[in-house]
Amino acid sequence: MTEFPGGSIVHGPRRAEVNGAGGSDGRRRLGEAGLNAKPSGRMHVADSLEGGVPARTVGEVSVEDPVFSCRDVSVFYGAKQALHSVTLDIARRQVLAAIGPSGCGKSTFLRCLNRMNDTIPGARVTGTITLDGQDIYDKSKDIAQLRARIGMVFQKPNPFHKSIYDNVAYGPRIHKLTRTRADLDELVFTSLSRAGLWNEVKDRLSAPAVGLSGGQQQRLCIARTLAVQPEVILMDEPCSALDPIATARVEDLIEELRASYAIVMVTHSMQQAARVSQRTAFFYMGKLIEVSDTDHVFTNPQHRLTEDYITGRFG
Repeated sequence: MTEFPGGSIVHGPRRAEVNGAGGSDGRRRLGEAGLNAKPSGRMHVADSLEGGVPARTVGEVSVEDPVFSCRDVSVFYGAKQALHSVTLDIARRQVLAAIGPSGCGKSTFLRCLNRMNDTIPGARVTGTITLDGQDIYDKSKDIAQLRARIGMVFQKPNPFHKSIYDNVAYGPRIHKLTRTRADLDELVFTSLSRAGLWNEVKDRLSAPAVGLSGGQQQRLCIARTLAVQPEVILMDEPCSALDPIATARVEDLIEELRASYAIVMVTHSMQQAARVSQRTAFFYMGKLIEVSDTDHVFTNPQHRLTEDYITGRFG
């Protein structure tokens, strides 16, 4: 039995609402994907590879009933073009991993999906991106409401300088998702449970969130994202600042959450992409080179750039 700040009581904990979609035991292991886990002689991309970028993306860019549909999406920062005519659908209840070397455009693409590039002076996006068939760049769109539908988890945990409870309750309060304090308490409980954090913080909900460990802070940020009931979760290298134990917990959480959400994750770790994603998109020099089922990308890549990248010849 746990008493929330303000007096409401929740008897629990109860089983999280999401059933694990495979769990940690069901995740692909690196050896099964045929990936060279410790490539020797990693080097910068050779000049000869720069001329090998295909005119069109290799693989199947379309899926049935996509949550996101992107067509000919390009991004410019001033006069510089950072993303070149990317066409890609994002499936429901699936993890799409975006991989590629630094500066290849994968994070730029991710930020297009919730219009975070709008905050960058001089940034310009062309092409079409639809969410459930509606153009997210339509001038009539309420950006705040759009971002409530598309949650974002950043590279480094960024909890608010508030209590653990208030971090999770912040979004529902802003968007007026609950009517009573009891409803808000229930939503906080559910979000923390789904993020795998409830048992660790239930007795200190009033404590500052910044006092949590790095891994706990990242799971708190995931709980904060879940609290606004999004349709899609975007993750920009969510484990890059975490130790291996915390990383494993977040990966297990991603595997569970994909039963309910579409997840797009940028990662520099090909091992992580092989473990948690069902579909992988390889970006290079601002272009989408290849996209396919994760097993297929790592065991039988169709383009030489993809093969050279995942085997460690450049990166």
